[in-house]
Amino acid sequence: MSEDLLAAYDEHLRGTGVPAQGAWIEQDGPLLRVVGEHRGFVTGPRDLSGHDVDALIAAQTAFFGARGEAVEWKARGHDLPSDLPDRLRAAGFVAEPTETVVIARIADLPAAAPAPEGVVIRRVGGEAIPAIVEMESQVWGRDCGFIGDHLAGGLATAADRLAIFTAEAAGRVVAAGWAALREDGVFASLWGGSTLKEWRGRGIYRALVAVRARLAAELGYRYLQVDASDDSRPILERLGFTAVTTTTPHVWSPPA
Repeated sequence: MSEDLLAAYDEHLRGTGVPAQGAWIEQDGPLLRVVGEHRGFVTGPRDLSGHDVDALIAAQTAFFGARGEAVEWKARGHDLPSDLPDRLRAAGFVAEPTETVVIARIADLPAAAPAPEGVVIRRVGGEAIPAIVEMESQVWGRDCGFIGDHLAGGLATAADRLAIFTAEAAGRVVAAGWAALREDGVFASLWGGSTLKEWRGRGIYRALVAVRARLAAELGYRYLQVDASDDSRPILERLGFTAVTTTTPHVWSPPA
């Protein structure tokens, strides 16, 4: 089963999604890169063994270095050549925390979990972005304005392919999550899910997953995908998601 899910992942989720407003996607050999967001983004096929990998890496650092921008290379655990992470680090990329890619067939998911008492979950638009950024910044202890830029850009570029939900309690946003509705109609990717510390452990994360799963099912999508942290992975696996690989962002920053 996990092999089938991994094959579906490789077929449908090797792209870049919708870039933020003002950003664009371009091809560099076998790679796709997004230019014009808060940092560049590079993704590629599973197997780069037939290419000069070091030259491809050098081309990205040269391109983004000329722009004075950082760039993220999305490396999966089953990518080839297997020493790709070593090559990235040798070129000055720094690995960020590894996450686990989990996938679920929407038809196999259990009945939707209700929102906990006192919490209202609703779909929102751009008017809620400032409150989401404030919540995310509090959760992560840093300025998360780039999340607001990403959400606003997504709504401006393709509002029908981004569904944002908030969990509100006591007059404030206590959690949020969004779904990227891929244009192929096969995968919906779930992002966000951060919850204020004092509101964790009450089922809010599960309820946010459920409402996005219900929307994806209504739109005819077949799979849900999440790049799951160590905190969220156990919850998702209990809901019926299966781990298929890992993903580790490798980030290169231009010299100061």
